[in-house]
Amino acid sequence: MKKEAGHTFLAKLGKKRLRPGGRKATDWLIKKGHFTKDKRVLEVGCNMCTTAIQLAKTYSCNIEGVDLNAKALQQGQKNVEAANLSHLIHVQKANAMNLPFEDEQFDIILNEAMLTMLPLKAKVQALREYYRVLKPGGILLTHDIAIINLAQKEEIVENLSSAINVKVTPLPTAEWYQLFKDSRFSQIESHIGELTLMTPAGMLYDEGLFGTMKIVKNALKKENRNMFFTMFRTMKRYKKDMNYIVHAVKK
Repeated sequence: MKKEAGHTFLAKLGKKRLRPGGRKATDWLIKKGHFTKDKRVLEVGCNMCTTAIQLAKTYSCNIEGVDLNAKALQQGQKNVEAANLSHLIHVQKANAMNLPFEDEQFDIILNEAMLTMLPLKAKVQALREYYRVLKPGGILLTHDIAIINLAQKEEIVENLSSAINVKVTPLPTAEWYQLFKDSRFSQIESHIGELTLMTPAGMLYDEGLFGTMKIVKNALKKENRNMFFTMFRTMKRYKKDMNYIVHAVKK
């Protein structure tokens, strides 16, 4: 039986914000994106469309959302329809390494909590695709995990991958920078901060009191308890060894 991926598991518990740095990190990206109603936006790894809905409500911009998770996309489509935003948000199943769009179509690409999960060669290919479909002067916004404790990098990556049932490849900050540089992006701006995905304070900030209570209630159910506490303990153990990292880079 295939083990459940950490982000899918948290979504099942009721968590809506599934990014390493939570809402604070996403808000930093949105500020750097300079969104307006005239901008055409691509969100890669749109999941349940939480951020896409926020952007469409705030800026009335047109958004294409792609993801490989059919179940998440189905829920995302329901969320878009419930928010009466089908005229602004369109979602489809697609692979970041082979995007179904012509060259130079988008002003902004938003990609949160996905590059970390890809092997290095796949990271390079995804960035090549992002560069291709961005308009000249367009901006790429990413949200990932950075390894701070280089001496324990292998241990951290191994245990994090085991805890969330996904083989992840977070990079040190300097390697993230070099990756974007090698992919021909310019004006590379970044910001790092504490991982808040599973901290009590982070959950309260991202999900609110009642949302957090719902998550905890579901997490304590017998069938969920073991995985939840494995993830919680792993995140706590390496709290000072890895951060979230967000990038705003231009074509």
